[in-house]
Formats: sequence, structure tokens, C-alpha cells
Amino acid sequence: MHRVILPTVKNKYLDTIVHTAISTAHALTQRFDVALYFIAGNSPLVWVPRLVGTRTVLNVDGLDWRREKWPTIAKQYLKMSEWLSTRLPNACVTDSHVVQAYYRKQFHHDAIYIPYGSELEPRPPGKMLAQFGLTPGKYVLFVGRLVPENCVDHLIDAFPRLRTDFKCVIVGGASYADDYIGRLHEKAKVDPRIVLTGYLFGEGYQELGSNAAMFVETSGVGGTHPALVEAMAFGRCVVAYDTPENLETIGPDGRSYEGARGAPALVEVLQQLLDRPDVVSELGIAAQRRAHQHYTWEAVTDAYEGLFDRLCGR
Repeated sequence: MHRVILPTVKNKYLDTIVHTAISTAHALTQRFDVALYFIAGNSPLVWVPRLVGTRTVLNVDGLDWRREKWPTIAKQYLKMSEWLSTRLPNACVTDSHVVQAYYRKQFHHDAIYIPYGSELEPRPPGKMLAQFGLTPGKYVLFVGRLVPENCVDHLIDAFPRLRTDFKCVIVGGASYADDYIGRLHEKAKVDPRIVLTGYLFGEGYQELGSNAAMFVETSGVGGTHPALVEAMAFGRCVVAYDTPENLETIGPDGRSYEGARGAPALVEVLQQLLDRPDVVSELGIAAQRRAHQHYTWEAVTDAYEGLFDRLCGR
């Protein structure tokens, strides 16, 4: 792997597309066999490398136009981009059967399903747990971007209502969301059991993920969430907002809550689990088994390599 870092414009609406345009220009000079793009919003650019014989693949990710942060004109652009995703690249990929079905119904296009991988090295308790005053197996974890559509306020609002000595750990941050993150910090002040760590990556993130009792995925939009499948691979009991994409990911091996009801629904599910540590343990084992069956990097890599070989006529 050779990583090239290129500039962009620090703007909520231009950041991604400008960076992708610059990266595309760089790719033209390299004459790659295949260029792999991510996010449907980049679709207007994926035809460019084809001019020099490079095959292009676009992984559309989730349905971005559903995100609250986008104004009407941006949502319309993203919907147009979905349509272009089925026409401009050599192949369109999704990591969710739910999103695959959406593209089939909406655009009569059969996107290629390639899931997300989940394996990460488990970490024993160490300096990260000590830094935040955490005990292994005695905290509930959320990991993700702190933006409105990820609904982490469901968890922050729910936790003060729970009868438990567990802590609630919120890992993440976001660009262009300072006001929302500030409100989350204000909410969290009502309960000293709630810990917001900011962004954590690598070994620190893996240590927290390896030693949590439960993982809660509160996101109301998106495709397959990497942190959710990674929590399953760690053998954590998982609780998820009941979007079709989340339900596809956890299958029968996790618990869901009615996202439309928000915190009250989450309180009910979490309290039931906190009162039954035996069920938490059983669900963790089942989630890990599911991750190892459906979300392995070996299978993901094989699928992409097979697709690239077919596009190159090998």
C-alpha cells in the first residue's frame, strides 16, 4: 500500500467532492488498473479515470440524502448522485442488502453486495480504561460520529433513567457539528456516569471495544456501520436502533429498540439486559459467531479482488 495525502477545501459542502476531484486528477497520471471510490456523492467524478482506461468501482455506502445535516438542494444532489452511481462507474457496490434492494427498486439496478469486515485484535484492559476510570465489563459503549442523525442523544437521555452502576462511554466527534456536540456535553453533565472521550483510534478504541459489556448503535441512517460489526466481532452484546440496515447487520443475535420512540424505548431494552447479565453474555457469544460467519475481511478482500479481476478481463 502506498498512501498519498492530498489537500481539500475545509467546507461542509465542498470538503469531500473537492478532495475526490483532486484525487481523481492524481489518479489520471498513474494509469491504475482500477479506481475504487466511496460514497454516492462522488459519482459525478467516477467516469473521468475511464478516459485513460482505468476501470472504476463505486461503493455507494448508505443513503446519504436522509441525513439531517443536508439542506434541500444538497439532498437533491445526493439523490441525483445515486442515479449516476448506477451509470457512470464500471461497477456499483453496496455493503448492505437493504441498500442493494433500494437500488434495485429505485433504479432497476443490481448493485454488487460486498459486506464490511469486522476483525480487530482484542485488547486487554490497560491505560485507556484507567484514564477514564472504567472497569472491564461494567460500561455501555457508543462509537461514532456525533451528528444529529446518529442520535447519540437517545443514549445520553436514556442513561440517567437506568438502575445500574455501569458507566456510559461515548467515543467520537465530528466536523462542522460543534453546536450539536456542545448540547450533548451539556446533557451529559446531569449524570456523572456518562463519559465523553472525543475521538479515539487504534489501540485505544480497540481496548474500549474489547472490554465493554454492551455496544449501542443509535444511528438512524446509513448502511452497515463499521463500529457495530466490530463490536460484534469483539463478542459484545449489541443493541441497535431498529433501522432495516441495523436489523440486517445484527440479525437474531442482538437486540433492537424502537428508534422513533427514542430514549424511552432504549431505556426499556437496556434495563432488561442490565438485569440479566446471563443474557448479555449469551448475546455477545452469538454476535461474535455471526460476525465471524458474515463479516470477515478475508471474504471482503476475496470479493473485491474477484470483482477487479473480472473488470480487467482476467
